[in-house]
Amino acid sequence: MLGIKQQETAKAYDIDAKFNERTLQTFIRQVISMLSIAVCDDEILECCRLAQMIKDILDAMGLPYLLRQFGSGKELLQAAGSFDILFLDILMADLDGMETARRLREKSPGGILIFLSSSRDYVWDAYDVEAFHYLLKPLNKEKLQKVLQRAARKAESRPQEFLFVGSERQKEKLFLDGIYYFEIQGRIVDAHGANGVFSYYGQIGALEKSLQGKGFFRCHKSYLLNLSHVDGYNSQEAILDNGERIVIAKRRYGAFCREMLAYMKANGGIF
Repeated sequence: MLGIKQQETAKAYDIDAKFNERTLQTFIRQVISMLSIAVCDDEILECCRLAQMIKDILDAMGLPYLLRQFGSGKELLQAAGSFDILFLDILMADLDGMETARRLREKSPGGILIFLSSSRDYVWDAYDVEAFHYLLKPLNKEKLQKVLQRAARKAESRPQEFLFVGSERQKEKLFLDGIYYFEIQGRIVDAHGANGVFSYYGQIGALEKSLQGKGFFRCHKSYLLNLSHVDGYNSQEAILDNGERIVIAKRRYGAFCREMLAYMKANGGIF
C-alpha cells in the first residue's frame, strides 16, 4: 500500500504502454484504495479528449484515481483487474460497446457503466446491462461533471469488505470480492485474485476463522474458496468464473453443497 506521504502527494496515475503486465498488477495492488476508471472508445482523439476531461474534473474534486484508456472492447476485456467506473462508447467496430458491456458484467458485475453515443437508439438496451448513465456526444463538460461526481460518490460509498494480511512490519489490504480463492502451501498462503497472486506467511485455519460468514468455504485442506466466484460444481471440483477448477475433498462435498445453497439463497440466486 502507499505510505501516508505518498497518498497525500499522489493524485493521479495514468497507466500507459511503458508498464508491462507484471508491473501493472503490482501497481494496482499499491493503489487499490484509489478510484479505478476505464475509458474505451475506438476513436483515439475522442478517447484522449474524454480522458483529459475526466482528469480535470477529478483533480478539481481532489480525488485520487487510476485511469486507463482502451481503443477497443477487446482490449478492455483483456485488461488486468476490474474498474470502479467505466466510460464505454457504443458504436465501435469489431466488438460494439453493448456486447462489451454484457461480457464485462460477467467479469465485473459491480462496475459503474456510463455509455457514450451520438445516437439515442440504444438507451433502452443500456438498462439490460444496468448502466448508470447514458451520455450523448458531443460531450458537454458540465453534464459530464455532474454524472462523474454522482458515479464517484456511488463508487466510494459501496461497502467493500477487506482483509489485512502479511507480517507485523508490512501488511496488505485485500478486497474480498476480488479474491477467487486462498491456497496454502506449507507456511505460505497464496491469495489468487483478479490482479494476480499475493503471497504471505500465514495459517489457513486462522484465515478460515476470520472469514466466517463472509462467503468463503474451505473445500479442501489446501483451499479456501470464494463462493461468489463459483459458476458451477460437481462432486470433485468447483468451476470458477475465471475458468479455474478447484478440487473439492470428498468428505467436504456435502457441507459444500449446503453452504453453496445457503449462499445462493442469501444473495438472490434462489427464491
